[in-house]
Amino acid sequence: HVQLVESGGGSVQAGGSLRLSCVASGRRVASYCLHWFRQAPGKEREEVATIDANDDSTYADSVKGRFTISKADAQNTLYLQMTSLKPEDTGVYSCAADSDNPFSPWCKVGGTITPSATVWGRGTQVTVS
Repeated sequence: HVQLVESGGGSVQAGGSLRLSCVASGRRVASYCLHWFRQAPGKEREEVATIDANDDSTYADSVKGRFTISKADAQNTLYLQMTSLKPEDTGVYSCAADSDNPFSPWCKVGGTITPSATVWGRGTQVTVS
């Protein structure tokens, strides 16, 4: 049973950087499809980035070139490095781990997510002003 805990959120000025972490416990997630999502107040949840079991990553157009998703398998941890932050990046950022679709083409932004096979963290707030 996988549990995910995010950290690293905070308040930052536009143009600044933050690095989010998502620590997994209970099982190793190196062979999962790992996602970062965000949700701004009053808006639908948006998928931001994914990384598959082969370490191939994809990004939403809104963050491409500014955000980098990575993982440290030995630490069972997922990261999201965010640079050149904009006010529209504000939101609650959550990580998710899907054991059912670990590789491309299913593991990508806008790809396939199996709800019954996906575990979510509770999120961390990012505020850009």
